[in-house]
Amino acid sequence: MPVFTPVPHEQFVADVLAIAAAVHADTQWRPDFIIGIGRGGLAPAVYLSHATGIAMLSVDHSSQVPDFADAPLERMAERTRAGERLLFLDDINDSGATIAKLRGKLAAAGAAEGAVRFATLLDNRVSSQRVEYAARTLDRTVTKDWFVFPWEAVAPATSIAADAAEVPDRIA
Repeated sequence: MPVFTPVPHEQFVADVLAIAAAVHADTQWRPDFIIGIGRGGLAPAVYLSHATGIAMLSVDHSSQVPDFADAPLERMAERTRAGERLLFLDDINDSGATIAKLRGKLAAAGAAEGAVRFATLLDNRVSSQRVEYAARTLDRTVTKDWFVFPWEAVAPATSIAADAAEVPDRIA
């Protein structure tokens, strides 16, 4: 059984504000849109949009519906070719699979180089992918906890355990 570690609302807000500060401090790159990655990045993206005043869009990756996110990603890639910059936000960069998939689909759709960045509340330093902005860093070779964010805390414990069990080596 994994160790479930709740992320208190106050910590979540502090993490969002840390990313907002990092984005604000980056005078060389400012996003035109924040893209919430469904489903873990949706609530953080709403908060970050309010904290920064940057409009928010979303893309659904978690539904596991084949090709569901393809059309929105193609439109987003098109926007980058028109000069817009996109900051994708997720709750955690764990294995890197989500970010790799999105980067691959955006590249295949012709996204302009340098126009897309990623941010996460938690960044696994041994992930296969790197993010440009992160509130906190962890090392999955050491920390095996399953982090329960405020929007997940309303789910039954069995659902949280099932989500955690999807990739056993993250928590074992």
